[in-house]
Amino acid sequence: MKKILLFTSIVACAAFANPYAKCVACHGANGEKVALGKSKIIKDMTKAEIVSALNGYKDGSYGGAMKGLMKGQVASLSDTDIEAIANQIGK
Repeated sequence: MKKILLFTSIVACAAFANPYAKCVACHGANGEKVALGKSKIIKDMTKAEIVSALNGYKDGSYGGAMKGLMKGQVASLSDTDIEAIANQIGK
């Protein structure tokens, strides 16, 4: 049980330190995956496109098949988090 709590704490800290950490499972460490077989490869997007897409998912004005799922994923992201993700992954 202690190992599970420790692991969970470490993952939570990593997610706070790196806002992209929660994206890795679907999009890959470098944004190289087609998430759930439906998304664009986000490493090919510009920083501006990533910011626009994430803000659009957040306000419900962007997205196709994964719009509902992504809205929940980005709901807690701040503008600073969105910029950090774009800077980390975008061209």
